[in-house]
Formats: sequence, C-alpha cells, structure tokens
Amino acid sequence: MGGYSVLGHVSGGWWRAQGVRAALKVAGFGAEAWHQLHPRGFSKRSRSLENQPFPGLLQPENLSREELVDVLRASVVDQKGKPGELTLFSVLPELSQSLGLGEQELQVVHASGKETSGLVLLSSCPQTACRLRKFFAHSRRAQRPTATYWAVTDGIPATSEGKIQAALKLEHADGIGLVVPVKSPSRKDILEGVKRTLSHFRVVATGSGCALVQLQPLTVFPSQLQVHMVLQLCPVLGDHRHSARMRTVLGQRFLLPAESTKPQRQVLDEALLRRLCLTPSQAAQLPLHLHLRCLQLPGTRPRDGLIELLAPLPPYFSRTLQCLGLHQQ
Repeated sequence: MGGYSVLGHVSGGWWRAQGVRAALKVAGFGAEAWHQLHPRGFSKRSRSLENQPFPGLLQPENLSREELVDVLRASVVDQKGKPGELTLFSVLPELSQSLGLGEQELQVVHASGKETSGLVLLSSCPQTACRLRKFFAHSRRAQRPTATYWAVTDGIPATSEGKIQAALKLEHADGIGLVVPVKSPSRKDILEGVKRTLSHFRVVATGSGCALVQLQPLTVFPSQLQVHMVLQLCPVLGDHRHSARMRTVLGQRFLLPAESTKPQRQVLDEALLRRLCLTPSQAAQLPLHLHLRCLQLPGTRPRDGLIELLAPLPPYFSRTLQCLGLHQQ
C-alpha cells in the first residue's frame, strides 16, 4: 500500500493519509436526524445536553448546507439518500473544498448502515481507494475481520462468544425494506439475491438484563448485524425495524415468522425503561446502539502491520452504558 502515510493520530478524530480521510459517522433518530460529536459554532441552536434523553443528538432542520459541511469535518451523517435530501453525498464537493482538496473528489471507501455510528473512510485518491477496497474484499474472502462494532442488546446471548450464520434476503413491503432470514436456501434463491452471511460475536459486559457485544461481520449485507442479534433473541437497542419479530411470553423469548411481522417501534419492558430513565415515548425515538468502533487498514509498506482506527462512542451510547452498568473489562 505504498503511496500514503499517516499524518495524524488515529483515535478520536480525523485519521489522515495521502488521499485518505477517516471520519466519525454519528447516527441520529433513524434516517431523519444526525448526531454531532464536536460542536463548532452551533451554540445558538444547540439545546442543553442535560435536558436531552439522548445527549449529543442534533435535529437536521437546525442545519444549513454550510453548517453541515462543518459538522462533516468531525462526523459523516449519511451514506445515501433521496434526490434533494441533505446527505453526505450531496455535500462532498463542499467538503472537499473545506478540507483544502481543491478539485480532488471525495468518495466513500468504507461505510456501514446510515443509522450506525462510528467510522466512515473517505478518499480523494482513486488509486488509494481502489487498493483499500481490494484489501477489504481480500480480507472478506480470507474470512479475516477488518471492522469491529459495539452493540448494546436487549437481552444477553446464550453463549459468551461464537459465530452467527444465516441466509438473508431483502424484501420490500409497503415501501419499507426488511431483511429476513431464509431457511435452507436453494441455488435459485442465491441467484435471486439471497446471501449467506456470517458474523463473530463476543459478550464484553452484562448488566440489567442487557449486554455490550462486540460484533465482527465477515460478510456484507444490509442490516446483517441487527438481524443476527434478533436471531439470538437479543435485538440491538434502538432497532425499530427488525426487533418486532421477538416476543416474550411468561419470560420466554421466541421469534414470530418474518413474513408475517411488520416493522414497528421497539418495545422495552418497564424495568429497562426505568434503568434508562426513559418514558415509552422517548424509547420510541431511541437511536440504534450499533457503533463501528474499530477499522483495520494495511500499513504503508507491504511488511508493515495493520493500522487500527478507533472511534470514540457517541454521548448517548456512553450514557446508556452507564445507566445499565455495562463496563468494558
């Protein structure tokens, strides 16, 4: 990977290399809100964090196009969107100018789902972007994880670590995309978009009936990690799309058939709401607690070891860990 060198530290901010930018992407209320880690000049529009159930979140209607470019210096807000929406892609030219890249165009090299917080890798060098994409593709083929996520789950996995395998497909109903598992997929299913997926998981901490789980996907599919945790009967907090499959009767958890379950806001029990200090209406707006914590990149020279990029947790994520007594060992 000759041709670029690290110019700054890799934890808690921008990671810079020739033609490469790593940004913190921070999620908000679904697709309609963004979280801002390092406020810059928004004192007039910011609310007191003490009065917010999810500290660090910022409503998009409070941002102008120019202000969004400023926020993007510390956070990436979205991967894609409808025509006319204010998204990362729509302001990449301004962001390039703001970073002093001139006519060089930024492109997304690595990103997770738009509701997921954490790292997003951008590049203004086509050659570097191509090499990095090849590195990620080769790592997947060799089943070497390059991305590590943290998730807070409603429930505790039955085993402390292991792997989750499932064949998944994306279905659309009433204009909503929903990822569902497919049992014993046929060759025809695979040709029609069904994909076999695999993730590693490890329980980092437990408390209050919840868990902090480390997740490492070895395949790429929309909402893969959320669905994998639902299949473990431990949905991610703030998963308002797939967690509706899980039901509890007399203390026993089970899954409803995917084909007959419509997405709905996640329902948390009263004890958990008290621990989180949330009302039911606030819980209905709970952000997805899935964070791209670490990303591995190849070193500058072939013999160099891997470089790790680390993203600090969003304030609302840290607050949840504190409320639930989830402390990393």
